[in-house]
Amino acid sequence: MANYKIVLQYDGTRYKGWQILKDTELTIQGKLSAVLHRMAGHPVEVIGSGRTDAGVHALGQTANFHLEESRPVEEILSCLNRYLPEDIAVISAEEVDERFHSRYHAVEKTYLYRIHTGAIPNVFERRYLYDYSVPLDVERMREAASFLCGTHDFKSFCANKKMKKSTVRTIFRIEFEERPDELRIFYTGSGFLQGMVRILTGTLIEVGDGRRNPSELPAILEAGNREAAGYTAPACGLALLSVSYDK
Repeated sequence: MANYKIVLQYDGTRYKGWQILKDTELTIQGKLSAVLHRMAGHPVEVIGSGRTDAGVHALGQTANFHLEESRPVEEILSCLNRYLPEDIAVISAEEVDERFHSRYHAVEKTYLYRIHTGAIPNVFERRYLYDYSVPLDVERMREAASFLCGTHDFKSFCANKKMKKSTVRTIFRIEFEERPDELRIFYTGSGFLQGMVRILTGTLIEVGDGRRNPSELPAILEAGNREAAGYTAPACGLALLSVSYDK
């Protein structure tokens, strides 16, 4: 068995998320598995570093899969990009150690959330921006974000209310980048729960537009209750930027 690691990008607009679903063919994992099955002649399980939600994009998703026989990476890369839909592209491919696992071995992930703040909608990037015309106080948002950095139980920021596994995660940093008519928020952490980045963003937006105070964040974390946090920001503004592994 040969193990391969790929890095890919995709426009998640029309997909139901990463994970294969029984009632639709519109998943990223499903599209990759279908092409690899066709190439290898046997079923291929593609393991992603994380399960992006429906409508979420990726610029640097990482995945791995095993083939019964070793193949040149150039052949794999060419085949994937030839037969995948035009809104999915594989950036790189390499053969890796048999034990490499794209999800379990990830040590750091970075997500980007883009908020359009201008008065005039951005027609050409509307699929990748959350159009939010209410003024945002970024300094208040930075203050609130400071309470989120570190290791905490993020149960209040988990979309899966029936989550049985640990909801403790570590956020290394949250960074804000102000551009003309756009606010970008970068989240870097050890890993993220289902819907976590979008709920974090919705909560920070509520701080930025005055609905919440930054000082409320410790109590929201302490509550361990999804109802205590803010709303879930739309999927269109979110993209998985990169996944890092120990060398």
